[in-house]
Amino acid sequence: MAFLTFCGAAGTVTGSCSYVETSHANFLVDCGLFQGNKTTRLLNEGEFPFDPSEARFLILTHAHIDHSGLLPKLVKAGFQGPIYGTQPTVDLLQFMLPDSAYIQESTADRTNRDRKRRGLPAVEPVYSLEDAQQALSQLQAIDYEQWFAPVDGIDFRLWNAGHLLGSSSAEIKFQDAGSDNTMRMLFSGDLGPEEKAFHPEPDAPEGFDYIICESTYGDRERDDYTLEQRRAALQKELVEGLARGGNIVIPSFAVERSQELLHDIGVLLEQGVLPDAHIYLDSPLARKATEVFIRHAGAMEDVELAQEDLFRHERFHIVQSVDESKDVNRVRRGAIIISASGMCNAGRIKHHLKNNIWRDDCTVLFVGYQSPGTLGHIISNGAEQVRIHGRHCMVRAAIRSIGNYSAHADQSELLQWIKERLPVVGGLFLNHGDDDARSVLSALIEELGVDPAKIHAPQFDERFELVAGSAQSKGRVADRVSAEQLNTDWNQDYAAFMLQLAKRLDDSSSDQNRSELLSQLANVLTANGE
Repeated sequence: MAFLTFCGAAGTVTGSCSYVETSHANFLVDCGLFQGNKTTRLLNEGEFPFDPSEARFLILTHAHIDHSGLLPKLVKAGFQGPIYGTQPTVDLLQFMLPDSAYIQESTADRTNRDRKRRGLPAVEPVYSLEDAQQALSQLQAIDYEQWFAPVDGIDFRLWNAGHLLGSSSAEIKFQDAGSDNTMRMLFSGDLGPEEKAFHPEPDAPEGFDYIICESTYGDRERDDYTLEQRRAALQKELVEGLARGGNIVIPSFAVERSQELLHDIGVLLEQGVLPDAHIYLDSPLARKATEVFIRHAGAMEDVELAQEDLFRHERFHIVQSVDESKDVNRVRRGAIIISASGMCNAGRIKHHLKNNIWRDDCTVLFVGYQSPGTLGHIISNGAEQVRIHGRHCMVRAAIRSIGNYSAHADQSELLQWIKERLPVVGGLFLNHGDDDARSVLSALIEELGVDPAKIHAPQFDERFELVAGSAQSKGRVADRVSAEQLNTDWNQDYAAFMLQLAKRLDDSSSDQNRSELLSQLANVLTANGE
């Protein structure tokens, strides 16, 4: 008997964290940062729904911040065990965690300046650079497909997941207490698509008691494509975007997505099929990640440029300092600007959007998933106005997207991966996906012959007892957030209302009409005051 609690990425796609309790030891799989709307992000500031000091070790499937970003907080809260991941994962985290700590500290500083003006007490950052450095000291690199015993009675090995440099699925086995049975579990981590630059297709054995599988694109099917076709689609968007006369702004995740884009643009430049343009990678984190990719280039697949030329074309400009970034904002035409964050919630991308999104000769090109509640989701869903750094910006730029740069397997690829892992004796859990994606994928898994009673869509903080042949829900161990709040909250509604109000005021025919509108709103507030 064992217990499994889903402490994140249940009904959402961020904050991945699973807590496993066995008779041998308690351990964690991933401990990621929550991203998305403000209510979801506030989860980063609260307590964990378990005692971190009782976890003996942690298995990290990959370096993406929604899987690794709360490791420093975990250490700060008392976790002292080793953190196991592949060597590329360890290498990427050497700068990803300090970068995340810098964001936490600078966000707290900015918040506290505002709170001081309002007479409110100061807040602490979620974690500090010192906490990040301590987490790094607990990292241990593990090779793929090699059994490892972190404690007596528990063994695990990592399999390529095809999602990110160093990404893995975790196969875990341990003796079931009170019996001679060995329980076998498989955590998919995030799975990559079949057509993915740099990595082979995901792999793992078959036949498990329990499988925990991501479901990000469980309700979506991409058109079949090859890497050449994807590159051709990018070429088309870049050529048409530059022909409009302005710049192209590409929000992109700093780790892997940016490197894939640089690789493909480099190939297009070598082929001579792009007009004269300069490419700016404006993300210090992406710059450091690029160095790690170069270091591991010999182990990557589908790389069409020589290692000495990878990410080094003469038209590439790797932007580092704030002043250099400001210089990019002065470029009015002929620039392809790749910048983080990929969902436009923070970082230098917001400055580039503020300077280009209101211009009808510019283009914003999305190349990845946009979580509900993020600025990227609002823009890509057709908003006419957005708020950036507290200012209203009209959306006049062409808003375009390419779906084939996703690092996640789509519906058919998820189904194929699950089919190849069957049979599953005890249960199949679908996490890391919203409820619609999980519902659609569940129905399709039934068609594979899996008993619907064994397919679970765990809720936030839900705990399951794992016994021979079945999983029994024990309810939620905490009440941190409701399912509704994961995808919407009042902060999002407030931002939308302010945009509507600004438009109504701008469209009013006279100052008298504007005053009457504001008076009506004031009366409503007075009448409904608490």
